[in-house]
Amino acid sequence: MSENKQEKINVIVAADFSDEIMAQLREISPELNVERHYPDVPPAAWKNAEILYTIRHFPEPEEAPRLRWIQLHFAGMESVVTKRIVKEAEDVEITSASGIHAIQMAEYCLGMMLAFMYNIPRMMELKNSATWPEKRHEIFAPHGLRGMTLGITGYGSIARELARMAHTLGMTVLATKNSLRRTEDDGYAEPETGDPEGEIPERLYPPEATATMASECDFLVVTTPLTEATYHQINESVLNSMKRSAILINVARGDVVDEKALISALAAEKIGGAALDVFEEEPLPASSPLWNLDNVIISPHVSGMTSRYHEKAAALFAENLRRYLQNQPLFNRLDRERGY
Repeated sequence: MSENKQEKINVIVAADFSDEIMAQLREISPELNVERHYPDVPPAAWKNAEILYTIRHFPEPEEAPRLRWIQLHFAGMESVVTKRIVKEAEDVEITSASGIHAIQMAEYCLGMMLAFMYNIPRMMELKNSATWPEKRHEIFAPHGLRGMTLGITGYGSIARELARMAHTLGMTVLATKNSLRRTEDDGYAEPETGDPEGEIPERLYPPEATATMASECDFLVVTTPLTEATYHQINESVLNSMKRSAILINVARGDVVDEKALISALAAEKIGGAALDVFEEEPLPASSPLWNLDNVIISPHVSGMTSRYHEKAAALFAENLRRYLQNQPLFNRLDRERGY
């Protein structure tokens, strides 16, 4: 909080927020001086900035001596922890947009589960060839999601909303979580979403037991943040433990999954298929074998997108601004030791 109570708190919004959103942010408190600088931030603006909302602009520590808090426009921290302002200015709080993607990403995962269950890719192939297949009752005979088991790696905001949806549909939910003693969610969540108390999973596993959990799952959804500890967390051992009919869905980061091991497992039909929104290299090269595998659905890193992204992000920022003014803990604070 600003030491001089007579001075306004200077807030830089380095994002293309609408005039309407900017007006809403300015209405939060007369203590705030909220200015939008986009697409570029003038060097002089950094000098007195105390709060920064940013998509891609990060000052050097010496450029912004009064900076105390950076709110990110996105959830992933892996590209931020290497910035000098994060590494060297330890008194600068960093908060992510985690939680604003939960609904759309959970719906994406559910959509991919249904796409595989009801063989929708095959329907599209038949449509393109104008074919009414023989033995259609054999080709399209879904088991249905009720009674199936969903495993989720990392029990954060996306996972909790997906768990809520899956539980409502009658699925058994399993999950991995770093801390098994504390199941409550202290991150940002939209009202009436998620699993705040962590009550839905039938069992929670430590990350090192991912393979054990995966062996019981019909769907394995990856929502783990990318850190040094989670790099290639879904490896050959985990893939080999999965059922031959199981589907892997990755909406986290490409590097959480060993892509070479996944391609081998898919090509050999060791698992039933995969829905992939993220990849080790993006855009996914045209030379990648993933494009040619019939048991893979590919999307271009869009699972977290929504036409209301700015509105959702601004709502989180507004809540954190109120907390900042009241000296309350901010949502989604970076733990520099964990890397997220």
